[in-house]
Amino acid sequence: MADIFHALVLNLHQPLGNLEDLLARNEWEAKEILFAMDRIPRSLWDYEDVARVHLSLSGTLLETLSHPNFQRRGYGIVDCGSLLWHLQNDQIFEILGTGYYHPVLPLIPPADWEEHLQRWLGIGRHLFNRTQFAGFWPPEMGFCMELIPVLKRLGYQYVLVDSEHVEPITSMRWEDIRYCPHIARFGGEEITVIVRDRDLSNAQESGMEYEWFSRELHERTKGCNFPPLVTTCTDGANGGWFRNVTQGSNFWTAFYQTLLQHTRQGDSNIRPIFISDYLSQHGAHGLVNVGPGAWNTGWHHGRDFVQWTGSQTQQDALTRVGEISQAVHAARHNAAAVDAPSPELHRQLDEAYWYVLRAETSCNFFWGEAWVDRCHRDLDEASACLKRAGAAF
Repeated sequence: MADIFHALVLNLHQPLGNLEDLLARNEWEAKEILFAMDRIPRSLWDYEDVARVHLSLSGTLLETLSHPNFQRRGYGIVDCGSLLWHLQNDQIFEILGTGYYHPVLPLIPPADWEEHLQRWLGIGRHLFNRTQFAGFWPPEMGFCMELIPVLKRLGYQYVLVDSEHVEPITSMRWEDIRYCPHIARFGGEEITVIVRDRDLSNAQESGMEYEWFSRELHERTKGCNFPPLVTTCTDGANGGWFRNVTQGSNFWTAFYQTLLQHTRQGDSNIRPIFISDYLSQHGAHGLVNVGPGAWNTGWHHGRDFVQWTGSQTQQDALTRVGEISQAVHAARHNAAAVDAPSPELHRQLDEAYWYVLRAETSCNFFWGEAWVDRCHRDLDEASACLKRAGAAF
């Protein structure tokens, strides 16, 4: 029986300061999140020979977990330093690059894309002790073709996209679109596209049994005349399926360890694999376009980014993001053009840009209008920094 390759992808994100706030206001929820993250390496220690997991961790989450004050505060719940150390295990984990403040990249100014990505590479290279990351996780799977040249410039080999937005250029069957890596081209650059199976990912998010998953993979890939790569992507610390602390009642101990045991025993042809290893062995085939969109979130389908743009309040905040971002870029350009010597000027401009980047986090728009005020507060601070920069100039 031919092998079916499985790429498991998990996204981990917390807005800056959120875990600290939860520890103060809702300690049990904070513990659930920390336990869910700490459970990942602990569940896989005994399966280093077969376990293969892709992890995306936002820059703000990494900043929190690596901060000495938070590590002291969380000690006794989770040893965050040890957690980060265990995630360096490249036999089990393939770490994906992402955006530092977790923005929906197609919704923010393109002038800010590279800064989000570069800032993540800075902390990622430091904490994971490597210089290169093969794969890129677009926050919220928010992708557009215009991102390709930026991703290639920063050294990424492949990018994850949702199956609902893949548009084949060369002739492909249903199985080809979902279970074979493809090539996407834009602006004279090309990148490998890895397609998330939305249906199987929905099951992964809500809870599933190994027997069901095995039957579903065999049924879905039975027409493949190539080694199929089935990619499932979900959050890794949200929802009861991942947060449940009871042995045998969460994703790891009720499902994934069972899959690994069957793989190890040789009575299953499902093979967990790193995407980079699959590409080295089997390559990518066929050309596609990827329409702009995100992954599905609850009752939203991801098209038109409606989760983050569904109300006039959300749209107005995004418009203001663009305006303040443009003002900050103009001020930085002008300061560089005249070689302004004032340290205070440059400090204020750097701080203004930091507020803009933080204002762009997806969570400010994800919850309808509940968090939009956080975006405006950061933009107000950015505007204040611009005024102080003008005075210093």
